[in-house]
Amino acid sequence: MKIEQIYTGCLAQGAYYIESNGEVAIIDPLREVQPYIDRAKKDGATIKYIFETHFHADFVSGHVTLSQKTGAPIVYGPNANPDFEAIIAQDNQEFSLGEITFVVLHTPGHTMESTTFLLRDKNGKDHAIFTGDTLFLGDVGRPDLAQKAANMTQEELAGTLYESLRNKIMPLADDVIVYPAHGAGSACGKNMMKETVDSLGNQKAVNYALRSDMTKEEFIKEVTDGLLPPPAYFPLNVKMNKEGYKNIEEVIAQGETSLTPDEFEAAANETGALMLDVRHQSEFAVGHIPGSIFIGLDGSFAPWVGDLVKDVHQPILLIADEERIEEAITRLSRVGFDNTIGYLKGSFAAWKKASKEYDTVSSIPASQFKAKLENDKPKIFDVRKPGEYQSEHVIDAQHTPLSELNNYLSVFPDDKTFYIHCAGGYRSMIAASILKSRGIHNLIDIQGGYKAIKEAGVSTTNYVCPSTLK
Repeated sequence: MKIEQIYTGCLAQGAYYIESNGEVAIIDPLREVQPYIDRAKKDGATIKYIFETHFHADFVSGHVTLSQKTGAPIVYGPNANPDFEAIIAQDNQEFSLGEITFVVLHTPGHTMESTTFLLRDKNGKDHAIFTGDTLFLGDVGRPDLAQKAANMTQEELAGTLYESLRNKIMPLADDVIVYPAHGAGSACGKNMMKETVDSLGNQKAVNYALRSDMTKEEFIKEVTDGLLPPPAYFPLNVKMNKEGYKNIEEVIAQGETSLTPDEFEAAANETGALMLDVRHQSEFAVGHIPGSIFIGLDGSFAPWVGDLVKDVHQPILLIADEERIEEAITRLSRVGFDNTIGYLKGSFAAWKKASKEYDTVSSIPASQFKAKLENDKPKIFDVRKPGEYQSEHVIDAQHTPLSELNNYLSVFPDDKTFYIHCAGGYRSMIAASILKSRGIHNLIDIQGGYKAIKEAGVSTTNYVCPSTLK
């Protein structure tokens, strides 16, 4: 028996490749499925099953394409109702794979079709559980995403999740291995651990949601407390996962249409496409196409695209280094953005060489910012998440979280220079690009973000542990 976790950091997502005696099961595959097919071929094995733990909201799974390419059936748990052919398993139904067995444990609560797949070894011993978004390490799946589809409140879903955990998961032995669908950084939970694999026994000891003395009322309160609004693209991803989608090869072929600077400019004007610059933030600062939005590939690219762009049908034109065009299109498609219509051939250098107008972002080191503070009292805007700001921030800085930036446009002064920062410089450059696209140009980005600001000795509030801020 072989179990391989295929972890994608940008999405904080874990897919799984399990092989036994020449037969393979894939659990919650990514959109691009060829690596799974190639791996099975290398192992001399056949993909027999594609297990889906639920209809994912934060990414588009590769289940439909993988089934089309291999003939392997897609397996969901009870209550699933996809628009394509699939096995809708019953609770406790078993599926054999080589010498091992998967048992369907229906664990509703995150969604009503949510299912945990229990793996038993060749001796029939419980070995591992693939929990999807039912159980994370340190947390459980948020119960507010399926309210509309389930016609239930988040409190009712949380109560259902409580029962699933107590009746299906917690009775299992402590040495059972937990393989979740997500880790720290995912918007599907609140306080996930950085580890991606753990024993169930340790989770019973450290995961607040698995406390043996916790009442259902306490569970509901703790699980629903402090939930941030889910990203706008989540329902659109659920729809794609439930109804099907285009083959990723078609999406890549369309997106790899190269455009000269003149063609790129015409396409932007004629289609209303979003000009998405995915280079490094330092490159964007020294020169970019006016009106383009920066979200760099070398960061939490796909989640920020989903959070800020929102409409998966939005036409997109890419500005990127040519060797990273396919990567950008692929990563966009993982979160359902399939409408990349082309890219700027030669990247920004070609735009500049063609003598096209370009813009810059004023950016200064934290030491220079400190000197400015000593002589003046400029406006400072912090675009980090609420928990980051509440735990510690620059004195007198105003909080304007990046995910809600459009709601704060009126607070930015239009007659005086102001400063913006995040934690390390990535998010503040995204914010700068959005503000400039809205006609707000009197901003200065602080290089290196809060980390550099603190190291420079700028006065900040006293640190408060985020866990005490409830």
